[in-house]
Amino acid sequence: MITRRRFVGALAGGAMLPQLIGAPAAASEAAPRKRIAFLGTCLFRHSHAQHFLDRFSAGYATGGNWVAPRVDVASVFVDQFPENDIGRERIAKYGHRQFSSVADALTLGGSELAVDGVVIIGEHGKYAKNEKGQTRYPRYAWFKDVVKVFEASGRSVPVFNDKHLSTDWDECAEMVADSERLGFPFYAGSSLPVTWRLPSIDMPYDTPLSESVCVAYGGVDSYDFHALETAQCMSERRRGGEVGIRSVQAVTDENCYAMLNEHETTAKLFVSALCRSHNLPVETGFPTAPVSLEWARTALPKVTAYFVEHLDGFRTTIFLTGIRDFNYAGMRSDTGEIIGCQFMLPMPGSSATTADFFTPLVQHVEQMILDGRTDYPIARTLLTSGMVIGGVDSLAAGEQVIKTPEMAIAYRGPVESMFWQQ
Repeated sequence: MITRRRFVGALAGGAMLPQLIGAPAAASEAAPRKRIAFLGTCLFRHSHAQHFLDRFSAGYATGGNWVAPRVDVASVFVDQFPENDIGRERIAKYGHRQFSSVADALTLGGSELAVDGVVIIGEHGKYAKNEKGQTRYPRYAWFKDVVKVFEASGRSVPVFNDKHLSTDWDECAEMVADSERLGFPFYAGSSLPVTWRLPSIDMPYDTPLSESVCVAYGGVDSYDFHALETAQCMSERRRGGEVGIRSVQAVTDENCYAMLNEHETTAKLFVSALCRSHNLPVETGFPTAPVSLEWARTALPKVTAYFVEHLDGFRTTIFLTGIRDFNYAGMRSDTGEIIGCQFMLPMPGSSATTADFFTPLVQHVEQMILDGRTDYPIARTLLTSGMVIGGVDSLAAGEQVIKTPEMAIAYRGPVESMFWQQ
């Protein structure tokens, strides 16, 4: 995906002149294609691993065209094969080489690293849960196996990790520290920051922003991460950038509405985000009363909210409800203007049988492997992973405030927007 920044930069260096004037690009044609090791927990219809492996193997539709994969799948490691497995069928269909361990997938059965990128899809499958009910997917364990191969080989390659990093903060921080220590690009997260938006807007860079809200749906330690990413990719563009968080408090149901009665701005943003939804819970096809906080109290009695306090006084609040979409609202501190949009995530099983929101995420992963750099900092995923951990800890502690001094993660997001505008 060629962005304006890459286009201008390439022109300055003359890199794109052969394509622009029709001259042969001999150097690029002669370069061997990059190869990836694909690591997935399990494959079944609409699993994350299925969506990623199909796109890396067969390509995807984008911009009115079918686009071939820009990297090759050199190896596949799949950990589990449930009754509804399609992993074996896909591996045979695409002619991939299957290996029985992470290390063998990276070395192609040899003794040293033999691929140009690693894709870790540690989502879905049967794995143990911790005492707080979080599923211990093998994202951290597999990442450490990858790092061991890098260290033994004396070199490293770009790595992508699907969704949040881990259920343990120290493990999250260690993953990021390993990438910095060994100097490899590390990209992580979900489709939300890069999917379509309605309307197709971004938060103006350096906006004086006071608060962000996302009204979404789904469960704890799963879709809460999606909602937090939705808010964070907008919030990080505020004046001064991100500075890290002070605390997280998770509240549920009536406790949530009691908190909203105490926070006027949050309540306004909550209602504004609700008014972006295409899935309001109405029995007659249309709400017969104005959508308001009191309307929501009746229509959405079951809700889980995370109230996140940032170190600069900024506030992020997410609401997991029954509305079935992801809606953002943020307030300018100078004018009181509300900036909002819906982050489009049409779920498979309805009209979106191919879950097209995975496509821009795959494009960004391909670009990282081709360029050797990430489009936005891993600090975003580190911080949103920490917000999830804080929310889960708060619920486990009876909805108490959880202090997070270790999460003073400061960073600046990219100036150029990365969401899908095709």
